[in-house]
Amino acid sequence: MSINKTNDRNIGNSEYIEVHIDKYPDTAWQSFKQVVNRGLSMELFHGLKITLKIMVQALFKKQMHTLKYPSEKLPISSRYRAVHKILGLLESGENRCIGCGLCEKICISNCIKMDTSIDKNSRKEVSEYSINLGRCIFCGYCAEVCPELAIVHGGRYENVSEQREHFVIKDDLLTPFDKLQEQVEYDGFGAVSPDADNKIKKTPLAY
Repeated sequence: MSINKTNDRNIGNSEYIEVHIDKYPDTAWQSFKQVVNRGLSMELFHGLKITLKIMVQALFKKQMHTLKYPSEKLPISSRYRAVHKILGLLESGENRCIGCGLCEKICISNCIKMDTSIDKNSRKEVSEYSINLGRCIFCGYCAEVCPELAIVHGGRYENVSEQREHFVIKDDLLTPFDKLQEQVEYDGFGAVSPDADNKIKKTPLAY
């Protein structure tokens, strides 16, 4: 399955292939017959044929099937749930998060903590937003429940560490004001669907 098909959120099960599994032998005679049948059917050479084909492609046709990680990486599906990101508003420069606390309440791992305050415009703002990635199970509930599409799952997945305290992310989740113009509307897990306008039922009072 290609990466373009994995980005389709309405993907079905039309491409799944049912694998036929033979019945396991119960007696020694059935096991002996199975070995003889597989040996005479040249199944071993079928496997070697595939191996030799891939080796020829890699040596002579430069068609490598391996990646030189970390310099080369596979593309990530937009449905992949990696480390969280909090997006901001390009118009006002404020963070999209309104501090409603729904993500903190729905978190089944109890790993989201936020501190809010009232700014000079009498608007609730988030002063600190932290996620303990050591406890997070990346279920995606926080992204689904967010009414402002503020928190989404980004593409950062390399978060291994030897210390538990390194898994707690705080201020870097909030979008810095000086980098707000560089923000790209993320289409990952939790973001609005590309065909959301077609799915919304139009009302007589169009705003």
